[in-house]
Amino acid sequence: MSTIFDDIESEVQSYARAFPIVFNRAKGSWLYDEQGKGYLDFLAGAGTLNYGHNNEHLKAALLEYIQEDGITHGLDLHTTAKQKFLHAFNDKVLKPRNLNYMVQFTGPTGTNAVEAALKIARNVKGRSNIIAFTNGFHGVSLGAMAATGNSHHRDAAGIALTGVTHVPFDGYMNQDIDSIVLLKAMIEDTSSGLDKPAGVIVETIQGEGGLNVARKEWLQELEKLCRKHDMLLIVDDIQAGCGRSGRFFSFEESGIKPDIVTLSKSLSGYGLPFAVTLIKPEYDTWKPGEHNGTFRGNNHAFVTAAKALEHYWSDDKFQNEVQMKIRQLSTRLQRIAKNYDAKLMTAKGRGFMQGIEFKSGELANRICREAFTRGLIIETSGSEGQVVKCLCPLTITPEELDQGLTILEQSIAAVLLVELSVAS
Repeated sequence: MSTIFDDIESEVQSYARAFPIVFNRAKGSWLYDEQGKGYLDFLAGAGTLNYGHNNEHLKAALLEYIQEDGITHGLDLHTTAKQKFLHAFNDKVLKPRNLNYMVQFTGPTGTNAVEAALKIARNVKGRSNIIAFTNGFHGVSLGAMAATGNSHHRDAAGIALTGVTHVPFDGYMNQDIDSIVLLKAMIEDTSSGLDKPAGVIVETIQGEGGLNVARKEWLQELEKLCRKHDMLLIVDDIQAGCGRSGRFFSFEESGIKPDIVTLSKSLSGYGLPFAVTLIKPEYDTWKPGEHNGTFRGNNHAFVTAAKALEHYWSDDKFQNEVQMKIRQLSTRLQRIAKNYDAKLMTAKGRGFMQGIEFKSGELANRICREAFTRGLIIETSGSEGQVVKCLCPLTITPEELDQGLTILEQSIAAVLLVELSVAS
């Protein structure tokens, strides 16, 4: 029997194909279908729900705001909700980290924030070329897509994607080949064919690219290279930011200070669309209205974002709790992987962006399907979909985390039992 989704929803849908049921409600780390069956959510809106589904603290703030007829849509007008968010972001995030950024409210998606970042870099430096890295994912609008490596997304553009040069990410070939040395040589050699870049865009942890992690030393050298050659350093923290790495920004551990940072996904805290581009003051050269967006004034998102910052980032308590659960996740994933041949699977990632890389995307996909039948929502990433990626809410309890990882372990064992029996 066909459904309304089969009848009139576009073929472009993707997650719905992996989890072909109708979900009805959600709470904390759980999704529930129309029959009331619960599923542990290790996808969390692809990193959008760091504080879980329908977080009580954020919901209460939003309901109070709505009840008082607070402004919903404000374009870029000054509103009480925006004012409160900016104070919270400045006081709870920027000042404690000694960071000085202007906050640009872009259209409410990550790709909007990336487009703004690329524009700024090009306009400030008067050069068009941008350096991006292999396996990077930055969005699917044309400018952001040009910086994205994945051919599946690039092929959908319908036109040539220009203005970006892709170079190897840290460890792309192996750890013995330093891609920063390669990039430096290409920039300094006038016969390399590389047009001098306006900037460099990088994810410190490549989520969609397969949980590839840039070493802090590599990031430090990249920052030095940018400073030496007058290029802006852009960190795309859309998925790895807002605590996903274990700290608010994923680059904190390395000690670098990017010129531009993009944030989205969990910034609202509640799953509401919200994105910003953070720009060092000296590079905030926009003319009024030069980059705009009708929905850059989503005041409901401002309300929940401010509450999330006030509740979770006023001290180190939440961060320390997250760090403990990160260690729990890492220990368990490594233990699971060590039960099998390293050629079959390896644990990888950092923070609450960890998972297991399998020998093939087909095997990883089968494991995710098996996990779904056992009550776990989990997805793949990587160039061939070969990495099973854990993106749990940061608020997940240790018991729920253990429960989900047990399901994952059981799913791996069940699939490999069939795999090995067929092979024999």
